[in-house]
Amino acid sequence: MTHAPLIRDLRDALDLLAGDAEQLVVTDYPVDPEAELAGVYKRVGAGDTVARPTKRGPAMLFSSVKGYPRSRVLVGLMADRARVARLLGCAPDALGQRMSQALDDAVVPVVLDAAAVAADPSLAPAQEEVYLASDPDFDIRRLLPAPTNTPVDAGPYFCLGLLHGSDPDTGHSDVTIHRICVQGRDELSIFFAPGRHIDAFRAKAEAAGQPLPVTINMGLDPAITIGACFEAPTTPFGYDELQIAGGLRGHAVELVPARTVDQLAIARAEIVIEGEILPGTRVVEDRNTGTGHAMPEFPGYDGPANPSLPLMRVTAVTTRHHPVLHTLVGPGEEHTSLAGIPTEASILHALDAALPGLVTQVYAHTAGGGKLIAVLQVAKRSALDDGRARQAALVALATYHELKNVILVSQDVDVFDTDDVLWAMTTRMVGDLDIITIPGVCGHVLDPSQQPAYDPRLSAKGMTTKTIYDATYPWAMRETFERAQFLDVDPAPWLAAGAPYEPDGQE
Repeated sequence: MTHAPLIRDLRDALDLLAGDAEQLVVTDYPVDPEAELAGVYKRVGAGDTVARPTKRGPAMLFSSVKGYPRSRVLVGLMADRARVARLLGCAPDALGQRMSQALDDAVVPVVLDAAAVAADPSLAPAQEEVYLASDPDFDIRRLLPAPTNTPVDAGPYFCLGLLHGSDPDTGHSDVTIHRICVQGRDELSIFFAPGRHIDAFRAKAEAAGQPLPVTINMGLDPAITIGACFEAPTTPFGYDELQIAGGLRGHAVELVPARTVDQLAIARAEIVIEGEILPGTRVVEDRNTGTGHAMPEFPGYDGPANPSLPLMRVTAVTTRHHPVLHTLVGPGEEHTSLAGIPTEASILHALDAALPGLVTQVYAHTAGGGKLIAVLQVAKRSALDDGRARQAALVALATYHELKNVILVSQDVDVFDTDDVLWAMTTRMVGDLDIITIPGVCGHVLDPSQQPAYDPRLSAKGMTTKTIYDATYPWAMRETFERAQFLDVDPAPWLAAGAPYEPDGQE
């Protein structure tokens, strides 16, 4: 089994990229975390559904953040598929397969003994510095440089905080990433999209009139962050996604008891926020700004401020010395990597079981933020596979319920090349024969077209019509659709022998 490079935490990941300006830029030019930092990265490497001009580029580590001399901010670590592949030790086009294999190789996390940590604090560097909310001088707004992405954000956000919580009934733990808005000196609001497991834990605790103790872990080994982005049914209720990071790395994720709440934290995180989600308490997301907006979401639009969100009371913040706060510019290519590569792995894993050998590659396209569009490469072997290809699309839609559109292409089409995919859709698809629609299915609440105001047929927000675009050629006509075959020649000698252009062709 192949494992990624020896990476245990975020600093190991940055060490791997250090010195490669195409992958990581470290800057000490002062930056304001309020809109300016995101505005810089929007031009450098955000990509994805961000309004143009934007591009894909290196990660950036801002080491001089205005007002926060003890903290640094990292953005874009996984905003490039090749960079993710380097961090996980595989080829860019094998990331889905790599993540799928990690599901089978899962390694459960381990909890470090509290006495051992007390004797050797280096085992849990996440707790090198401890800030208690009971201290009258405590103010998370002054302690951590939570960025705002745009001037109309509801407030500062922690965009890559890995929430760790436990089922009050069973003790089972889970991790998920949510948008977390800073509301006060010790208050955070949390947006839970429908169906998130920790929200189910919160609801159970609330029904019993109890708070839910949680930790928010930031600045992690990228294997932990991306592994946490799998969703049901691939990782059903009761499955701890930290196992996937263990499968990717070949060793268990290490946890440590939090200092102030009955919950665990990731021992090698850069920053951990400890606290409790309060029962029966709700807050307006933009209560401090009144902008009406939340923050830019993965489809490319500013999400509306939510009128009623659960509130977390912070009890402590623990950090490493000179911590790195990892954030993302949403929407952006980093979101595509985090959401899309687990989507690809989930679909491949399901299809390998349902239709072995039929689908050879999956790409959760960046235009859908890694969630809404998937391109499936199909290797047909008989006339029956004309129907099995469409069956594969149905399996994909069932495996990842937020998926909205599936494009099927034949094996000679590069799923990662949008021009190639559009060519297949243009020359191998007829609208009334090859487009299949499935109306009234659950999708994603953050897609603005998925609401009754857009489609009056819908009974609730977060429903849509799912669409399958079959751009594969029919098996019986495979010779008709064979692409022009060129001589395979290495052009290196010709390119190396460059010469000046002469209008008459004479020297």
